Amino acid sequence: MRKLVYYAAATIDGFIAGTDGSDPTGTIFEIDGDHMPVMIAEYPETVPTHMRAPLGIDAPNKHFDTLLMGRASYQPGLDLGMTSPYAHLRQYVFSTTITESPDPDVEIVSGDPIEKVRELKREDGKDIWLCGGGKLAAAVQPEIDELRIKLNPVAIGTGIPLFDGEFGPQRFRLAASRAFESGMIFLTYVRR
Repeated sequence: MRKLVYYAAATIDGFIAGTDGSDPTGTIFEIDGDHMPVMIAEYPETVPTHMRAPLGIDAPNKHFDTLLMGRASYQPGLDLGMTSPYAHLRQYVFSTTITESPDPDVEIVSGDPIEKVRELKREDGKDIWLCGGGKLAAAVQPEIDELRIKLNPVAIGTGIPLFDGEFGPQRFRLAASRAFESGMIFLTYVRR
């Protein structure tokens, strides 16, 4: 069975974005540093489609073939005219306010996110990437099998938390960690 993997960048105080919800790449999370070439090489499918050619990325998907995101994670790209930000993956956007997909490659899911995740897990294929946001992560937290967190050496004090909603404690076991000179630590946790 496929796993649901929450692969995300976070601040040391637990936020995935600032309060305005804008893309934190390059503002909150630094893109310079020894961690970037490693992360791109290991997770090429997590680079948005429009950035792959300029970065010289032509690698096949290594870990994921399916992507889940909440509307707030989808909106910044949509505002820039990117209706299919990860065209090299199957894309699902969870929203109760978007009634029709702006792109045939993006499926809008308005129903129960847990039910959809369970359905996707039963399919054959690579793992499922939960790329954000915090509300969707909280909604599907019972189904998250792994956390792969790029912990960045920055504190912002307030913003969108890694899990944005109420839920009971979930126990994970540290499976791997890698520290970079940039200060970013890549942590992999598996559900206990």
